[in-house]
Amino acid sequence: MLNILSILVGLLVLLLTLVGFIPFLGWLNWLTIPMGIVGLALGALSSSNMGRNLNLVLIIVCAIRLFMGGGII
Repeated sequence: MLNILSILVGLLVLLLTLVGFIPFLGWLNWLTIPMGIVGLALGALSSSNMGRNLNLVLIIVCAIRLFMGGGII
């Protein structure tokens, strides 16, 4: 059950991350990283690794996007 919740949070973060790739909407990644951390915690509590890995990849992608945009753009 926790893995399904983690995957659902990951899919929501994925959608918001895709929107955050639009120029001048990079600030949205500041919201998606904490949401990804919540999904990562849910995935870590479950017996499966899929939700945890999805959220971990999304957190890394959001962090790289923030780094490339200087944290704002």
